[in-house]
Amino acid sequence: MGRFHRHDDGTEHSHDHDHDHEADHGDHTGYATGSQRVSVLESIFAENDSTAALNRSAFERHGVRALNLMSSPGSGKTTVLASTLDELNGDIAIGIIEGDIATDLDAAKLAGRGAQISLLNTSNGFGGECHLDAPMVNRALAQLDLAALDLVIVENVGNLVCPAEFDVGEHAKVMVYSITEGEDKPLKYPVMFRSVDVVLLNKIDLEPHLDADVATYVRHVHEVNPGALVLPLSARTGEGMVAWFAWLRAFAAQ
Repeated sequence: MGRFHRHDDGTEHSHDHDHDHEADHGDHTGYATGSQRVSVLESIFAENDSTAALNRSAFERHGVRALNLMSSPGSGKTTVLASTLDELNGDIAIGIIEGDIATDLDAAKLAGRGAQISLLNTSNGFGGECHLDAPMVNRALAQLDLAALDLVIVENVGNLVCPAEFDVGEHAKVMVYSITEGEDKPLKYPVMFRSVDVVLLNKIDLEPHLDADVATYVRHVHEVNPGALVLPLSARTGEGMVAWFAWLRAFAAQ
């Protein structure tokens, strides 16, 4: 059936998911209204949260910590992840669920860096999902040997809205936010920024070449999420990455 999700502007629309549902909720249009819409949304998020709990239980049963890594396209998320794998290889056993609408380009960039990788394409032939949800992650877990891992990182589909709305069974949410995206993004997309525990403010090496001020970016994040840890860094030069590695080591050890 169509799967609905919510956007910052209040609209809700559907996407076709390829997993089965236990009950037939009938036919629903992309912009269902009234009690019908409420019922569909409640069912969708209840199903997702139920599967997220199963995922979290599987992680905890194997002593694995799980992280949901989110960002907009082009923020440098995969570059941050590649540098992270290079640093932690041999110290922490990591599994990656690589989510993307299509292609294995990002998975290929991460291959050979010591991590188990489970590729998860959301394309269904008509475009593809703009986020990962708990049932998708549940299927991807079958490609990982959880008993051999300490940490699973879910690299979510690049999007500043949808991924934040779906619990996938993670223990923490982290996002990569590039200074090339503009200092206004926390104010324009507050749902994403409010949902995360850590913001990696990437590409700070470009600050001298842009009309940008890192302190303003940090201030805007804290306006919508005062408790977020903001780590300015550059995955390209390595500046600031030590603080991220230290946070991740501590998280994996919890």
